[in-house]
Amino acid sequence: MLNKHIRKVAVLGSGLMGTGIAAQLAGCGLEVLLLDILPNDLAENEAQKPAARNRIAATSLQTALKAKPAPFYDTKFAARITVGNFEDDFSKIKDYDWIVEVVVERLDIKKQVFEKVEKYRSKGSLVTSNTSGIPIHMMAEGRSEDFKKHFCGTHFFNPVRYMRLLEVIPTPDTDPEVTAFFMHYGDVILGKQTVLCKDTPAFIANRVGVYAMAKIYQLTQEIGLSIDTVDALTGPAVGRPKTGTFRLGDLVGMDTAVHVINGMRENCPNDEQIGTFGIPKYLQFLIDNKFLGNKTGQGFYKKTAEKDAKGRPVILSLNLDTLEYGAPQKEKLPIIDTLKQIEELPRRIKAVFKGDDKGAQLLQRAHLGLFAYVSNRVPEISDTAYAIDDAIRAGFAWEAGLPSLTRLCPAANPLSCSIHSVPTNRSTPMPNAPCTTSATACCASNSTPK
Repeated sequence: MLNKHIRKVAVLGSGLMGTGIAAQLAGCGLEVLLLDILPNDLAENEAQKPAARNRIAATSLQTALKAKPAPFYDTKFAARITVGNFEDDFSKIKDYDWIVEVVVERLDIKKQVFEKVEKYRSKGSLVTSNTSGIPIHMMAEGRSEDFKKHFCGTHFFNPVRYMRLLEVIPTPDTDPEVTAFFMHYGDVILGKQTVLCKDTPAFIANRVGVYAMAKIYQLTQEIGLSIDTVDALTGPAVGRPKTGTFRLGDLVGMDTAVHVINGMRENCPNDEQIGTFGIPKYLQFLIDNKFLGNKTGQGFYKKTAEKDAKGRPVILSLNLDTLEYGAPQKEKLPIIDTLKQIEELPRRIKAVFKGDDKGAQLLQRAHLGLFAYVSNRVPEISDTAYAIDDAIRAGFAWEAGLPSLTRLCPAANPLSCSIHSVPTNRSTPMPNAPCTTSATACCASNSTPK
């Protein structure tokens, strides 16, 4: 493994992810340089003032200090972050051990940034991209041998401090010692669950997670449920975060979600579920109106200035049919009441497959579709099912991994077919024996079990 000690890291891009990564690194004791572009509205009398020229990165850092959930373990760690801009401070990266790119998700812009990185970086310094889905090898095109040797993807998840996943994505030109270094460094120093990914569109977690989200988007309208009801169904009730599906969309951001969905449609033409990755009318409505979720204060949910009887802000929900906001409409479904009464997740999942109301139908079809989809991604996105399991649990904070869930569903056990060996140090329960039924036979119909 590469014998390298990282003391200083340059983070290029101070958006939500860039600032989150900077906060994580600073919390680990590293010295961080956080850079972004010059403001495009500099007044003449501000043109030479560093504070004004560094405004974008400085404002992002100040926003992070007040953000919830808090990106910093302790706000005093922000003192380890120095802000700057691409025009005045880019040359400083020559003194940094690791350079992380976190700019807008456009290949042309990323390649321009890496061209500049090549100009100023020191030979042997590590360079990575936090892209959520752009093929890593494409960003390294035209770069030197030393650059390519020390370049790979390091994909953090939002919010960086709380989501444990770090996907490490090497290219064919990446030195294997660099890959091994990041797998170890991410685990031991950054406290992450590192998962080795193939350089395929959206890598592992987003490839599977976006399918799961898109499928529920599709089923919500098809079955005729409100977003409030679906979030109640797809949160802690089935071992997932309280954001559910639509609140997660607001957290991720509509622009990011659509970018990943479109990227998968363009770059995965042979994906058997490509039809699932369409952009629904209601999602296009949000994009067209720049209702991008939490980052704009409005998405599937809208926070108002009005207060309820307890003094809390009134939150409105988007009606997917009328595209208008209104009071939350959570339907009273038997499956919701049933799941609330069951403490153990295995018993809740079994109860889902015994239900017959609309909520149970959505969960059944969503789970079966997901099981089939994941089983068909081995070995495309990973040679092992347990890597997919790790990525989903750490990247989306699911309580149980997919192999464990398949054993609980009476209609399917497809993932077992893909599992050939399991590391002895894994704590996640895995199926004990391979399934003799193919994923296609189990789930191709993706219909509600009888």
